[in-house]
Amino acid sequence: MIRYFIIFLVTTVFIIGTTGCDWLGGEGKSTTPRLSMFIGLDISGSFLNTKYFDDSINFLAHYLYAHLNGLGGLEVPNVLFVSSIGGALANEPKTFYPIQTFQNKSIEEIAAKLREIFPKTVANPYTDYNAFLEQVALTVRNKNLVLRPISIVMVTDGIPDVKNNGETDFRSLVVKPLEQLARNVTIRLIYTSAVVGKNWQTRVPRQRVKIWTQDAEVMVSWKDPSIMLPGKPFAQQERFFSWIKDNVDFGVRARRVD
Repeated sequence: MIRYFIIFLVTTVFIIGTTGCDWLGGEGKSTTPRLSMFIGLDISGSFLNTKYFDDSINFLAHYLYAHLNGLGGLEVPNVLFVSSIGGALANEPKTFYPIQTFQNKSIEEIAAKLREIFPKTVANPYTDYNAFLEQVALTVRNKNLVLRPISIVMVTDGIPDVKNNGETDFRSLVVKPLEQLARNVTIRLIYTSAVVGKNWQTRVPRQRVKIWTQDAEVMVSWKDPSIMLPGKPFAQQERFFSWIKDNVDFGVRARRVD
């Protein structure tokens, strides 16, 4: 009896070792995706009419495809919503397009869908970051996504429409609705400028929400031949996936700003 027990124990350990504990995700973790991803695209005239808008659509198509398919070790989101930032009126709710809108599509099909949703011919007067972030918080609660990691990617110049004594008021930006949703909430602004990015990082009041920004001049380099290697299948573009991890999905530390 003892002999058979030892054989069973050794066999079990061998199976677990060779399978990499698949039932625990290989590292003692669940294989079920946990990331909640929200992407907001600035469709106000201040960004839509810039030279970066078309580039941002093309980048988003590659970014979404890579994440949805877990390429290059990028995290597959459990839920994904894509919406616009801004509107014809202040505090105007926007449609949040779910993950199924982009799943099982090629990069070209995702880009076409984004252009259909966000036509360049329609520019809204308001860039309402607070309304977008508040709607993100509401969606997290309604979908019971509380306590899961949240990544909010905003494609924008990052300039609020609120002025205080003639200067752009970055302290008017309110991230408080996000504070109690999860321990890991990151806002990522891409296609902004160095000055605006610094103001988001140093002047937006917050306690636990993390903010990461990336300049437009850096973002447009995603398609450089040194990063996106010509003639190589997209699934094998390891330099591009590494570039995303370093420049967009960077794991920034929390910083309290009062």
